[in-house]
Amino acid sequence: MIKQATGTRERIVETADRLFYEHGYAQTSFADIAAAVELSRGNFYYHFKTKDEILAAVIELRQQKTQAMLEAWAVEGQPPAERIGRFIDMMAMNAEAIRRNGCPVGTLCTELAKLEHPALPQANSLFALFRDWLRAQFTQLGNKAAADADGLAMHLLARSQGIATLANAFDDGAFIQHEVSQLHKWLHAISK
Repeated sequence: MIKQATGTRERIVETADRLFYEHGYAQTSFADIAAAVELSRGNFYYHFKTKDEILAAVIELRQQKTQAMLEAWAVEGQPPAERIGRFIDMMAMNAEAIRRNGCPVGTLCTELAKLEHPALPQANSLFALFRDWLRAQFTQLGNKAAADADGLAMHLLARSQGIATLANAFDDGAFIQHEVSQLHKWLHAISK
């Protein structure tokens, strides 16, 4: 019984994560999530009492997935430039979803900021994970990149957010591919 309850909770969080990304946090109701999970309201409330509790669980899930992905990239034994390239390629691999919905981190943070939601600092911590990881990679590159590792990390984060925003606004997946290619050229230039 406990195993099933844990499975149900995980399904709720995974489903809420998808719905928050596709429709936005404010536009996704308890009823939407319960219907997508095919769970009665009573059973739903057994796992989560408020939508904010679900949001906290979604942010935690995203943090865990992001941390696991970054750790996997770090242990693959590739040089730092190739690891940074993996971050850049993440946009190309997720181009269709980004074209439809924007960046999952950026859209959530933007929406929570507009709502002045108290969970914004937790959501922003997802960007901090990427920033810290990218800073470490640029530091390991050595040369001039190491001297401005944090600036380069922020530049790449800002560029990726701009790409996601414009690809979504113009409904243009080809734009993502073009910009990913440009970012690889930029990375090659600063890796020398």
